[in-house]
Amino acid sequence: MGKKPEKKKLRPDRIAVRERAPEERVKDFREVPLGYTVNQAKDEAGRCLNCKNRPCKSGCPVGIDCGGFVAKVHEGDFLGAVKLVKEKNLLPAVTGRVCPQVEQCEGPCVIGKKGASVGIGNLERFVADWERAHGVVLPDKAPPTGMSVGIVGSGPSGLTVAADMIQLGHGVTIYEALHEPGGVLVYGIPEFRLPKTIVAEQIASLTQLGVEIKVNQIIGRTLTVDDLLHMHNAVFLGVGAGAPVFMGIRGENLIGVYSANEFLTRSNLMRAYKFPEWDTPMRFGKRIAVIGGGNVAMDAARTALRLGATDVSVIYRRSREEMPSRAEEIRHGEEEGLRFDFLKAPTSIIGDEKGFVVGIQLVDMRLTEPDASGRRRPVPIEGSEHRRDVDTVIVAIGQRPNPMIASTTPGLEVDKRGYLVVDEETMGTTREGVYAGGDIVGWGASVIRAMGDGRKAAKAIHNYFTLTS
Repeated sequence: MGKKPEKKKLRPDRIAVRERAPEERVKDFREVPLGYTVNQAKDEAGRCLNCKNRPCKSGCPVGIDCGGFVAKVHEGDFLGAVKLVKEKNLLPAVTGRVCPQVEQCEGPCVIGKKGASVGIGNLERFVADWERAHGVVLPDKAPPTGMSVGIVGSGPSGLTVAADMIQLGHGVTIYEALHEPGGVLVYGIPEFRLPKTIVAEQIASLTQLGVEIKVNQIIGRTLTVDDLLHMHNAVFLGVGAGAPVFMGIRGENLIGVYSANEFLTRSNLMRAYKFPEWDTPMRFGKRIAVIGGGNVAMDAARTALRLGATDVSVIYRRSREEMPSRAEEIRHGEEEGLRFDFLKAPTSIIGDEKGFVVGIQLVDMRLTEPDASGRRRPVPIEGSEHRRDVDTVIVAIGQRPNPMIASTTPGLEVDKRGYLVVDEETMGTTREGVYAGGDIVGWGASVIRAMGDGRKAAKAIHNYFTLTS
């Protein structure tokens, strides 16, 4: 009898990605992680067990064959890995940097049950950066169908619809309200997490395929959805939820209070981080309180440090365990000097006689026992209010939809919160020929979740074209 094949020996530890030192990186906006070298990528990919059922693939909202491309990296077939990733995702340099892989493809990784999961996200970034260095791989296109889709918004969901539809032979025009395409990828995510040149390069690959992008187009004002339906055979709405949410406490109208949306848009899209090279001055102080615990709060807080703030505290009403931000972002923030104040909530913002912020009133919180959903609710502790001196407050507790499109489109139904009502399988709205995805449909989409919405919508729109042509 022949010998049984030896079982692959598990190496429990993931190969760490090289990172710039905190004391260096906090002084500029260049990227923090430096990515894998070729040898590191091949070694990390070698940790994959190449499972038959590929649970990593089922965890990916856009269906990337994670195990397949990881195996090709291990073999040194980087071009093959690029092609396999781009069968499902034309934006791998973006998702490899900002996708919450821990909750998705890496979450169900089998090796993760006995150690650290395979670094699928880091390997996706490696593959994408290898492609950027060696030449962009463009997919094949089907012959023109004569049908076209108008896409409102050039964020992750809109770009995904554009990528899928152009490859199917349909005409694609993207209508972007801002002066630069990319949506949240350029206005919401700081340079040190996602360089603007990378977003521009990824979008350029779509224009090379034939996607047309029109900027400064505010749908609901410049054009309506009805106008677009006269110009195209279907419309996809990927406009995000960009209207800020505030706390409803006294003092939020003082000078020195920002929504995280405004703060990040000024820094990112309007390049305040390059002042005075870019003429976008931004007034804020040295002592900053950032309210919230998600990725947006972390982005705002880490941006403030790089813009010169000396004391930045992140105030979150729950504990560290409940904090929704990525663990890596929290670690990076701690290394860079952020202060975290857990189990505290603001009750008012204090101003001086000229209307400028000078402080914030906080109350200590405690968590109740878990409710039926397992969530522990924060409640204030009586008599625990106290003041902290700050000169800037950044509110990062969420956003809501802008009502402009819904209010100018008859038959487009919204829920009680103002989000578009869609069929979760097709992403179709209540208006025939109109589809939507991403934050505008109200389930707090990450970049990759928004891309998953776009993938479902593109499939449904293609089927719609087939039935109506």
